[in-house]
Order: sequence, then C-alpha cells, then structure tokens
Amino acid sequence: MPAGAGRHGLPQGRRLCWLLCAFTLKLCQAEAPVQEEKLSASTSNLPCWLVEEFVVSEECSPCSSFQAKTTPECGPTGYVKKITCSSSKRNEFKSCRSALMEQRLFWKFEGAVVCVAPIFACLVISRQRQLDRKALEKVQKQIESI
Repeated sequence: MPAGAGRHGLPQGRRLCWLLCAFTLKLCQAEAPVQEEKLSASTSNLPCWLVEEFVVSEECSPCSSFQAKTTPECGPTGYVKKITCSSSKRNEFKSCRSALMEQRLFWKFEGAVVCVAPIFACLVISRQRQLDRKALEKVQKQIESI
C-alpha cells in the first residue's frame, strides 16, 4: 500500500476530495432553483400562470401549517405567492423563493467555503512539503553520485 493511502486504498487527499465533491453537490442540489412543472399535451390540467399572463396578488410568504399539508406548491420551498391569471380570473398559488430563504442559503454556502478553505490550504502545504522533500532527495542523490 503506498504511503499516505487510507484503508480503502485511495490516497488521503483523493478521498477527502471525493467527500468534498459529494458535499458540494449536495449543497448545490439544496440551492437548485425550483423547477417549473413540465408542459404536457393537455393544457387544461396546467396551472393558469404557465399558459397566460398573471398578476401577483400576494407576495412570497411562508406557508402556514395548513397550507403546507393541503397546497402542493408549498412542498418545494415552503413559500408561496398568490397570483391571479388575467384571462381566466383564476386565483392560484405558485411556489417561490423568499429573500430570507436565499439569505440563509447564501450564509450556509459561505460557511461551507470558510470551513473547507483551511482544509485545502493544509493539503496544499503538505503536498508542497512532500514535493520539496522529493526534490531535495533527488539533489542529494545526484551529489552523492559525483
């Protein structure tokens, strides 16, 4: 087993890199924008805001506990805005992202960056020391061979 390899056979740095990549992917999935419902052949089942113009009648606000259980639009983000469609005059809810939610996600990301930066700094320093040692050994072998 090579020096610096973990119990799974991967070097310590590579295993750490995989863990960080997985964490970053999970974080990105949490921050992914809400996907709109896909258009189907039948437009009668579609929300009116997908097929016609609308006006926002109530701004983005957190779902109440009752809304969270009864309104499917509350599911993705926990926030909804009430809209009124122009042509059909229907009132519907649309999932949205609030400024508070975006701020929390931003600070989570910043915290993750602050936590990961020292780890990578230590990896860079240790790798640089390792390369310096190898270069010094190479020079010493060249001097000894003279």
